Amino acid sequence: MQRSPSVLKAQVAVLISANAAFGPEWLAAHLTGLVPDYPDVSLCVALSGGIDSTALLAALAARRGKQPRLRAVHVDHGLHPSSPQWSAHCRSVARGLGVPLQVLATKVRRARGASLEAAAREARYRLLAETLAQGEILLTAHQQDDQLETVLLQLLRGSGPAGLAAMPAIAPFASGWLVRPLLSRTRAELEAWVRARGLAWIEDETNADERLDRNYLRHRVLPLIRARWPGSAVAVTRSARHAAEAQRLLDLLARADVERASDGDSLSVKALRALAPDRRRNALRFWIAGSGRLVPETRRLEEIAGPLLDARADANPRVAWGRVVVQRHADLLSIGTRERDVSAAEPAAASPPPEIPWPWQTASSCDLPRRLGRLQLKSDERGPLDLDALPEVLTIRWRRGGERLRPRRGGPRRALKSLLQEAHVSVAQRARLPLLFSGEQLIAVADLWLDASVQATAPAPRRARLLWTN
Repeated sequence: MQRSPSVLKAQVAVLISANAAFGPEWLAAHLTGLVPDYPDVSLCVALSGGIDSTALLAALAARRGKQPRLRAVHVDHGLHPSSPQWSAHCRSVARGLGVPLQVLATKVRRARGASLEAAAREARYRLLAETLAQGEILLTAHQQDDQLETVLLQLLRGSGPAGLAAMPAIAPFASGWLVRPLLSRTRAELEAWVRARGLAWIEDETNADERLDRNYLRHRVLPLIRARWPGSAVAVTRSARHAAEAQRLLDLLARADVERASDGDSLSVKALRALAPDRRRNALRFWIAGSGRLVPETRRLEEIAGPLLDARADANPRVAWGRVVVQRHADLLSIGTRERDVSAAEPAAASPPPEIPWPWQTASSCDLPRRLGRLQLKSDERGPLDLDALPEVLTIRWRRGGERLRPRRGGPRRALKSLLQEAHVSVAQRARLPLLFSGEQLIAVADLWLDASVQATAPAPRRARLLWTN
């Protein structure tokens, strides 16, 4: 994001005021350095009713005249008997501050092996993403102590740079941004500010339950660390920034490796084998995360990067975790989601639809399965397709890897994979593209490319266009 001179000037002001006490003016200066176009933006505060989010909302509301587009959202997870009272409290707080509040209710569904806290967080952010308007910015009240706890928990869980990077101050979210403006403030600072203004907040008694890892760390471990190293929170936050920088570089390398190995939504086993083991694991992490699925634990990842890739081409090995499965078919590695009742003996990786015969002379259009759209041959005296060059029945298939065609008369045959990469067709879209075959010869790729063997020349009496609507 480029900064205007006025924003750069404001960033200097933020640096000067970094040690200033928390309050509306500090928060406004800090947001000016974080958020493009602030204060001419729409802000939505995630209000839990605790001290931190109450401080955040109250400080923003104090400058309501200079920040007119402000609202709050409270998520009721329905997990605690007092949750209706918490929702009522948040309504009262927002009403007293003159801020519109929306209360969203959700049911938390926990997958086997997942923590209740993680399931609730996933449900909360899904609802928050759905409620945000285009370009609206979500503000959460995570502060310096939260960041310290997060980094230490990730370290104890054996996380890599992505986990140790913890929570960034600003990140893309839904159709806008997620901003955490309080990461340089402590819990004690926010509590002192809230108390001084006589504001009420919710005390969640589960925060005292030391059976939960974060609470144990907060109440038993961190007091000892702070007593010995008073600047530990600032130092660990700095380490988190270093980890975030390292992760961005790893992602750039992984993106390049995945693009070279991509074949539709799958990866080439040969290309992955050519990578060094650590680079191979980095690429696999990026590919799995990019599919929207949870990256597996280290043991599972090493199993994919090693034995699965080294297995015989006809073995079709697979590695599964949760509802995710990675499976090898010959030289291709695919990822899919298995049903809850799928047995270990059943293949669960996503597979392409079955091939379809298309007698185009009697049916000028063909509906495709799995909501993949429709193919149509439309007569056009200037169309690029020679109908007389087509067989009576075309075969529609989807990508399996290794397809080639000659897109230009007199030119070489080209790998479809290369054409798709050059055209910047997204990985998700590649798997949807219908391919037309005459026997075993690829003659068309949706409405993107025609093989030279079916391209119309000037004398062709019957010409048409192939259209794909999806």
